[in-house]
Amino acid sequence: MTHNFGTFDGIILISYLIGVMILGFYYSRKSNKTMNDYFLTGRNLTWLGVGMSLFATNISSEHFIGLAGSGASSGLAVGQFELMAIFILIILGWFLAPIYIKSGVITMPEFIEKRYDARSRKIFTFISIVVYLFTKISVTLFAGGILFYKIFGLNIYASAIIIVLMTGIYSVVGGSYAVMKTQIVQGFMMLAGALLLTIFGLNEVGGFAALQEKLPVDYFTMFKPMDHPDFPWTGIIFGAPIIAFWYWCADQYIVQRVLSARSIDDARRGSLLAAFLKITPIFILVLPGLIAYALFPGLQGDEAYPVLIASNILPVGVKGFVLAALLAAIMSSLASVFNSTASLITNDFYKPRHPNASEEKLVLVGRLTTMIIVVTAILGVPLVKLISSQLYLYMQSIQANISPPITAVFIFGLFMKKVNAKGALWTLIIGESIGISKLTADFLVRFDVVQNPVLVALANINFLHFAIFSFIISSLLLIGISYATQVSSEPTRSNLQLLFSENLQDIGFNLRHLKSAVKTYRANVFFSIFILMIIIGLWSLWF
Repeated sequence: MTHNFGTFDGIILISYLIGVMILGFYYSRKSNKTMNDYFLTGRNLTWLGVGMSLFATNISSEHFIGLAGSGASSGLAVGQFELMAIFILIILGWFLAPIYIKSGVITMPEFIEKRYDARSRKIFTFISIVVYLFTKISVTLFAGGILFYKIFGLNIYASAIIIVLMTGIYSVVGGSYAVMKTQIVQGFMMLAGALLLTIFGLNEVGGFAALQEKLPVDYFTMFKPMDHPDFPWTGIIFGAPIIAFWYWCADQYIVQRVLSARSIDDARRGSLLAAFLKITPIFILVLPGLIAYALFPGLQGDEAYPVLIASNILPVGVKGFVLAALLAAIMSSLASVFNSTASLITNDFYKPRHPNASEEKLVLVGRLTTMIIVVTAILGVPLVKLISSQLYLYMQSIQANISPPITAVFIFGLFMKKVNAKGALWTLIIGESIGISKLTADFLVRFDVVQNPVLVALANINFLHFAIFSFIISSLLLIGISYATQVSSEPTRSNLQLLFSENLQDIGFNLRHLKSAVKTYRANVFFSIFILMIIIGLWSLWF
């Protein structure tokens, strides 16, 4: 094996692969007779399962490779995306998870139909599936391929196919129960492996103080100027939350974990656990990028993490465990996207067309769909050549163009009773068209296909600033079209809005009941405050 990857490292890596397959098949014995069983673990996931599944689903190879790469290029500022996600996760746990669970939906497009109509549901489903193909699947495989090429010299396509096949086997057979249960183990492995690399890396560089001496001062500044090409503070404060809301509160890929909770309290505690765990990537994923740049000046972005692992800083055995942790990140995210995509196709496309289909048949469709997705992922591996070198920014830029219309439709759908189905439909159509136009301009300019001044100017707009602009346009479209097509001056409140109001009352949002609410949810309240204090502390330390 290459790069000091010894026999013992290989044994550890192979042991992980065998172990996760055994674990996946063990949990596959769980009954999968209904859609709730196959896609939502029978709605029986504990708070630990919810929290670890959220974290393991989110953290994939693009985080290991991409966050470290951006850290090596720009410093700690990329960690702001992780911190912004924490605020949204707290909102998910306290306000939205109870609504989603009480609504009884299996997918988020189904939730959209309950608030608006079937047309919006179909469009949202289609958008989600396309985004999964071009971001979650392709980027995860590309990032994994970079690593295995650097370490073993293995062809990127060969490594991608191997990973997809291994992950797809237990995803097809076991459904969400096998996926989410294995993610608990995979989540702990990710944390431990990334932490080990950070510790050995800091030791090699001479400690944190020595790291600061070897890098530019602005590498330790989290708030960049407004004209910064990647992380302007205005974009971070106002644009990143728009992306984060879509990802954490409206995307089936993530919310499916919350819908699987056995109770509202488990969903809330799980969301808060995930929020706490999202503090760690700054230290165990971004920081290694800074370490790599200090140890190996001149390396290019996404090479940071693979170069660290391929170097001599990790002793025999530890290197194998760190690689196994990264493989756990890849497999956990792929398993999630396979199962989530199958749930969308089965529940939002097949079931409405076959309303009398039995639960057993729907589960069979889910399995067959998962198999098709796995094959599609393999056939789509060549698409990874289109991905830019800054993986994490590539992901964020695509999501910045796609997410604003969806975020607007969700937020205003909960708070404004007069926004209607026509407004939502046209907001999704027009808003996504604007986003696709920006993506097209980015692609054409990046590959020097065109030099049109208008397209160049559009491509040069920072993606976070564009998310703000797109969200404002989408919000105005939603409100304007809804009021223009209103059929009744006094529309009744939707059941979902009533659930939202009830939830606010349940958690004591009414100030008259705030004291009793704090007493009832004391642990969750204190944990939420503790998390927020950590964020404020990090901001004050690296302002």
